[in-house]
Amino acid sequence: MLDSDPRQSQFILSSPAKINLHLEILGIRADGFHELAMVMQSVDLADTLFFKVNSNARISLTCNNPKLVTDEKNLIIQAAQLLKSRSGLPNLGAIIGLEKRIPIGAGLAGGSSNCAATLIGLNKLWNLEYTPIQLLNLAAELGSDIPFTMKGGSQFCFGRGEVLEFIDNLKIKAPNRAILIIKSPETSVSTPWAFKQYKEARQNQYLTEESDFDLRRQILRKGQLTLALKGQAPFPAIQNDLQEIVEEHEESVRQGLNLLKSRTESLAIAMSGSGPSLFALFDTLESAQVAQFQLAVTLRDQGYESWCTSLLSHGIYLDDCNE
Repeated sequence: MLDSDPRQSQFILSSPAKINLHLEILGIRADGFHELAMVMQSVDLADTLFFKVNSNARISLTCNNPKLVTDEKNLIIQAAQLLKSRSGLPNLGAIIGLEKRIPIGAGLAGGSSNCAATLIGLNKLWNLEYTPIQLLNLAAELGSDIPFTMKGGSQFCFGRGEVLEFIDNLKIKAPNRAILIIKSPETSVSTPWAFKQYKEARQNQYLTEESDFDLRRQILRKGQLTLALKGQAPFPAIQNDLQEIVEEHEESVRQGLNLLKSRTESLAIAMSGSGPSLFALFDTLESAQVAQFQLAVTLRDQGYESWCTSLLSHGIYLDDCNE
């Protein structure tokens, strides 16, 4: 989606969130990570990143949300430092601004998407000419969700999340499906904690053979969810193996799921990733907005934030505000 003049010294990228339409934990890999089978979906809830050349060789980050750290703990800075280091050009510098809309620590991959946008943006800003495959490999070094957020859309994600396959013949624009996302701002869930809890509870059920992993991948590729995304079947119940674990520990997740279940016109309801964000899938943006309006008082009284947004067929993209 990056088709603008590569000689620009400043430009803007949009960095979309994602949800998990399927999250299945298969077992443990030799490297200690969990082997996963997932379907990830980009959504039109996006942060905006501003990139400008910095002539003094420094990399700086500012953000409109004071709760977000802007030092080396931020994936944006980590991505910038990695790209600069691999380039072998110590005089490279950048001024990066982040306008945050995706809620922090919500299971929506906001940080991962920002990281992917930084790799793409600085590759362009600094005229490094890394190929998409090279950028994906760098992304995989920084985190499991980051490769997906680069291209986005609707993809199968295997391994620890870095092995990607686009789903063929998608019809997500017919109808133009949308989601209602809700989240309690007082609740956060640690992804490592959630996986640790799942391992302690379910590791006796883990698959151990690559042939078993591959069978589960094939079942997902040919299953009802895939058919539903292609417009060939109704949506099934969404599987998220972490949801039950998080529900047991977080009352706001239990309550939020019950609120969404009251909307009988929704196609499916689930927690995204390790939470605490929850979503209901609808046939149209209008029906999602009606549900949000009808739940507005209850959501407010119970302390939930909410967003309505469409599904996207892409990941990082140039913002229309580029000069």
